Formats: sequence, C-alpha cells, structure tokens
Amino acid sequence: MFTGIVEETGCVERLDISGHSGKIRIKAKKVLEGTDIGDSIAVNGICLTVVTMDDYGFSADVMTETVRRSSLSLCKPGTLVNLERAMALGDRFGGHIVSGHIDGTGIIADMKRDENAVRVRIKAPQDILKLIVEKGSIAIDGISLTVAGLDDTSFEVSLIPHTGEETTLLKKKAGELVNLENDVIGKYVERLMSGSEGEGVKNKNGSEDRSPGGRVFDLNYLEEHGF
Repeated sequence: MFTGIVEETGCVERLDISGHSGKIRIKAKKVLEGTDIGDSIAVNGICLTVVTMDDYGFSADVMTETVRRSSLSLCKPGTLVNLERAMALGDRFGGHIVSGHIDGTGIIADMKRDENAVRVRIKAPQDILKLIVEKGSIAIDGISLTVAGLDDTSFEVSLIPHTGEETTLLKKKAGELVNLENDVIGKYVERLMSGSEGEGVKNKNGSEDRSPGGRVFDLNYLEEHGF
C-alpha cells in the first residue's frame, strides 16, 4: 500500500517491451534506501516489484495488465517518473490509501495558473469519472491530490508549488497521458451498491431500502458487512 506522497523522481534508463510485457530499469537513489529484492515501489502510481537492484537503480518486470491499463509503455530513456516506496507500518499517513493498481489513463486538457497554485484539468473516461467526487482524493501518476472541480467529461486538481516541484505532473503538456487510480473506498461502495434485484436484507421496519442496483442498502447492511 502507498499514500501518494512522492519521495523522489527517478529516470527511466531502459524499457524493454516485447509484445505486451517486459522489463523496466529506473535510475533512483532515495527509494533504494532500506529496499530489498521483492519489495514494492510505485512508479508513476504503478505498483512494481523490485527484481534486481544496485547502488544506482532497480529493475522490475512489467506484465500485460500494466501495459494495458497504464501509460508505462510510452516511457523512453530519460523519462522522469514519480517514485514511492510501499508504506511501512507506523509511518505517517500524509496522502490517502493508494493501492498502486491503475484504473486507467486520462489526458491532460489544460493547465492554468491560480495565484500560487496551478490548476490541472484531466479528461477521463466515464468509468473513472463516476467514482470521483469534488473534494475527494485521486492519484494522478502516483500523486495524491484533492479534486478541485468536476464535470461530465473531466476533473480538476490544484497543485501547490512544493508538489509541482517535487513531482513530474507540471512538466507534462496538454495531450499527454497520466495514470489514474480512484479512491479505493469509492470503488468498494460502488461494488456494494451494484447487486442484482432481490439481494440483501430487510431493515428493522420490515421495508426494503434499495440502491440503484437493486440491493437492499441500509445501516443494518453496512454493519453486517463490517462498516
């Protein structure tokens, strides 16, 4: 698990994709501290497993699902990437829960200066937009950000100077792809509410409160399922 607080930007040294899978080699420094073979590092928000490492960087396998879901295959030698080690038990939780499992990609629509911040608008597919709420959290290329605006085709985030300087997002241009991961809580809620007709339990009054998916959904239901 990650938090979306980028520790450093690394540099892609090599990306070998054959078909829809392959290997990536990334030059890094800080994220190597305390890291062992088999540990996880988020690369632009993608959870990758370290398979080899030395004093100057690490390598990871890239599977078909990663290539299909993310923008990783577009990287080339010299591409900067956001890096974060998996969260250690007891660490400060500075961002939000980030799994490192990309839901899909969005396209940078535009960037606008907003006094000391920069607002970035991202066009995204409907299956991602439906799980975004204003003032909620989303991970963009592994960066934990707060949703500042939302409409039918896109959403906006606002970056303070520190985030802009320490990550790669503001170095990109309109039209470029970014990796997106929805807030995992929203995904679980949507799953719970999308059951088929007739599923669930009656509430204490004997009536049924049904979600749009037909599932009985009330406080009793939440309690029975561990919420």
